Amino acid sequence: MSAAQRLVYPVLGLLVIAAVWEGAIVVFGIPTFVLPSLPAIAKAIAADLPALLAGLRVTLYEAAVGYVLGGAVAIALALAFVLAPLLERAAMPIIVAVNSVPVVAYAPVALVALGMGSASKIAMVALAAGFAVFVNAMNGLKAIDPAAVNLMRSFGAGALRTVWILRLPAALPAIVSGLRVAIVRSIIIAIVAEMLGAYAGLGQMIYLATQQVDFLRVWAAIVVASVASMTLYGLFAWVDRRLVWWK
Repeated sequence: MSAAQRLVYPVLGLLVIAAVWEGAIVVFGIPTFVLPSLPAIAKAIAADLPALLAGLRVTLYEAAVGYVLGGAVAIALALAFVLAPLLERAAMPIIVAVNSVPVVAYAPVALVALGMGSASKIAMVALAAGFAVFVNAMNGLKAIDPAAVNLMRSFGAGALRTVWILRLPAALPAIVSGLRVAIVRSIIIAIVAEMLGAYAGLGQMIYLATQQVDFLRVWAAIVVASVASMTLYGLFAWVDRRLVWWK
């Protein structure tokens, strides 16, 4: 499938959403403060573009740093657990317990410990994104045919070499899938964390606009965040096809 063909379906999907959006406003008489028209949102974005871009930069910074940190730690932990099963049995219950609670529940702790700056948002993004990558990495690293592992051992390969030559390449599709899911999740968590307490960012803009009953600005920030998320997801999907070309 060519790049142009891959773009057709997303564009058609967006056009359908736009048509349903505008049609719902007309048919059901939805008030502007509940669901403004798309042209009104576009005008709000154009009028407030510098502030929106400034907020987007902060949010993307927090999401990107948290994503990289969380993903790196998650992959390292997954590799360590595969190499040391005793470590997995000891630490896995703690990891599951920590992630059984919604990440936003840790927001008060993060804000008190790390302040209202970017550090608290990065920590929360790393926790949320890291778990998604960790689960996929563990599944991929363990989903190996035991016969292939025994064959490696018969050639004298140790546990570390087996992971590097056999397990990691075989797990790459699962790891990349986890990283793809974590991208959108990172932006969501960054925005939610900013809404709970921040000096800047799209989440803070949404919170302040809500307080001021400026719903056009709320929708403008939401649309900017959505476009950024879709763009990053599309870029990573492109990288995925190049990196894991054999899927």
